[in-house]
Amino acid sequence: MIDEILEDARVRMQKSTESVATEFSRIRTGRASTALLDHIQVDYYGSSVPIGQAATVSVGDARTLVIQAWEKSMIPVIEKAIMESELGLNPVTAGEVIRIPLPALTEERRKEMTKVVRQEGENGKIAIRNIRRDALGDLRELVKEKLIGSDEEKRAETQMQELTDQSVARIDSLVAEKEAEVMEV
Repeated sequence: MIDEILEDARVRMQKSTESVATEFSRIRTGRASTALLDHIQVDYYGSSVPIGQAATVSVGDARTLVIQAWEKSMIPVIEKAIMESELGLNPVTAGEVIRIPLPALTEERRKEMTKVVRQEGENGKIAIRNIRRDALGDLRELVKEKLIGSDEEKRAETQMQELTDQSVARIDSLVAEKEAEVMEV
C-alpha cells in the first residue's frame, strides 16, 4: 500500500518536472520556434484550444513566425490571444496571414524572460507540493482505516519529503540552466 502511494507520487512528480522542462523549451532564447506559441489558447467556437488547432504556425525566417488562420474570422482572436500572452510579441496582420517579428532580446527583455522562467519553475514546485499533499492525505487515510501504523506513516512521510526535495532540486537546476541560457548574449 505505502509503496504504491510512494511510486505513484514519484511518477507524478517526474511528470511535473518533465512538464516544466517542456515549458522551458517554449521560452525563446533568440531564434524563432513554433513551440513558442504552443501554450497560447484561443477561443474557437466557444472552446479554448491551442493555437495550433485553429491555425498553421510556421517559421518564416530566423526572427519571424507566420500564422495562417484556417478561417478569416479567427485572425483577430488569434492576434488578441498573442498580445495577451506574457511573451511580449506584437503580431502584424497582412491580409489572411499574421506575422510575428521576434525582437532581438534586449537586456530588459532577457530579464523579463527570466521572470517568466522563475514563474514556470514556481508553478512546477507548486505541482510537486500538491502531489506531496495528496500522497500524505492517502497515508493519513490508511492510518485512519488502521491499515498501517503511525510508525509506518512517519517513515513514508520521510520518504515522501525526500522525493519532494529531489524533485524541487531538479526544478531549481532546470530554472538555473534556462536563466543562464536566456541571459547569454
